[in-house]
Amino acid sequence: MNKTSELPRIGAPATRALNNAGVLSLEDLTHWTEDELLALHGVGPKAVRILREQLDDLGLVFKS
Repeated sequence: MNKTSELPRIGAPATRALNNAGVLSLEDLTHWTEDELLALHGVGPKAVRILREQLDDLGLVFKS
């Protein structure tokens, strides 16, 4: 996995929730909607905003 695809620092609870759901890279996020992520215990609006910004930087988007 290259450095650009690693998940950014979003806090331990959100990182744990994503890892438990099988989301290990920014590319994995393209298979999820924002609402699906927010439904995970530990993932809040701030984490989703940070993830969206990182996806934007790579030209990627959440599933719609």
